Amino acid sequence: MICKRLRLTLSLAAFSILLLTAPLAAAQMKIAVVDMQRAVMETEDGLRAQATLKKLFDRRQQELDARQDELKRSRDDIEKQAKVLSKEALERRMAEWQQSMAELQNVFMEFNKELQKEQNKMTQPILNRVVSVLRQLAAQDGYDAILERNAVPYVRTDLDITDRVIQRYNTGGAAPATSTPSTPTPAPAPTGSH
Repeated sequence: MICKRLRLTLSLAAFSILLLTAPLAAAQMKIAVVDMQRAVMETEDGLRAQATLKKLFDRRQQELDARQDELKRSRDDIEKQAKVLSKEALERRMAEWQQSMAELQNVFMEFNKELQKEQNKMTQPILNRVVSVLRQLAAQDGYDAILERNAVPYVRTDLDITDRVIQRYNTGGAAPATSTPSTPTPAPAPTGSH
């Protein structure tokens, strides 16, 4: 769902902070964790994006299933006629069937690429806003690091702020993340759209 590179980058950046600090400073650090995928996908915008993607997926999957069923019927027909067709005719029909199957596999791979591209297009703005919410929570609550939940083998449940991030996002708690990381995010204006 969420780009693995982004998750890895966030995790490595946070982990680097931990490694670079002295053991005493690390003991005094305030750390939280967030499940980024859940934070993005369980926001109201994320749920709408999932519904839109499901509609696209279902429609295209029906098309692919119909073509696959057609190829299965064609294969069954070829097998039934294997004893009555000449060797050349059988080979020709099998070659045509294999070519059709290869074309269907290519269509399926293109569909997956298209779906992934659409998913990235729809979730990137949500991800940007989630990161903005994380910055706000870090500043507000004094977190030194917020780690990706899936990057740590163990964490106390009270350190997980995913639900808070989702709630803040849904209440309009983050302006669109258009500023550069070094520029502080301006305080959001109240909106009634969420």
